[in-house]
Amino acid sequence: MPPLLTGIIASTLLAINIIFWCSLLFIFTFFKIIIPIPSVRHWITTILNWLAENWIACNSGWMKLTQTMDWQTDLPDNLKRKGWYFVVSNHQSWVDILVLQHVLNRKIPLLKFFLKQELIKVPVMGAAWWALDFPFMKRYSKSYLEKYPEKQGKDLETTQKACEKFRTIPTSVMNFLEGTRFSQAKHDEQQSPYQYLLKPKAGGMAFALNAMNGQFDSILDVTVYYPGGIPSFWDFLQGKMHQCRVEISERDIPPHLQQGSYATDATYRQQFQQWTHELWLQKDERLKALHKAD
Repeated sequence: MPPLLTGIIASTLLAINIIFWCSLLFIFTFFKIIIPIPSVRHWITTILNWLAENWIACNSGWMKLTQTMDWQTDLPDNLKRKGWYFVVSNHQSWVDILVLQHVLNRKIPLLKFFLKQELIKVPVMGAAWWALDFPFMKRYSKSYLEKYPEKQGKDLETTQKACEKFRTIPTSVMNFLEGTRFSQAKHDEQQSPYQYLLKPKAGGMAFALNAMNGQFDSILDVTVYYPGGIPSFWDFLQGKMHQCRVEISERDIPPHLQQGSYATDATYRQQFQQWTHELWLQKDERLKALHKAD
């Protein structure tokens, strides 16, 4: 099938899938909003997560129909549907999201991605992410805080409020530690010490661990590698991405890092940054090995 035709068919199926499942999602969200009873809202949240898992399963369905993909996955054997995981991954393309959902759907609780506050304005999808309790991050720059000091700590409050919703229902919180998709230009601008990664932004992760107060069972450390080169989303839809390798390692969360003030405790902040740096060094070495093996 010509790539253009494949892309059109895949895009159409993607759009139909979004419209169908979002329609159901918004109906139940309406009842969740108007009914103040906590037990009923908890029950509706379970339904919303179930709908989202079916949505992801249908995405996997049209991907199988339109893509010729060699999935190479290496996952832990003891993943739990009723657990609490903090998932971190390198970030190279919008395709990463579909890849992670495809590989982890129904193996762990529904992935809840950390999203930039601005993404809530995305038509349809922004409302869907909000309905599914995805945590929206509003981070302030150092220069902004100098100008408006009263905003100090507001980003932490936002993270804590979002994560508090995850205490009563098994959840997987997903965070791209780099904060943005990798590109050589961004890598050079940052003067990143890693060859295939941008510098990790540890603050959001530290805030989430603190907000959950030790409830996460472990960290799932995900490495995504595209042997044919990093694909654009349109390349993916056209079936031009033929291989994808996903490796997942389960790691314990150091007890001394589960509680502390990243914003005000310099020692804690330094320890947390050192830990994420070591995590990223190991990931970079693995990516080097994968590139070398090609």
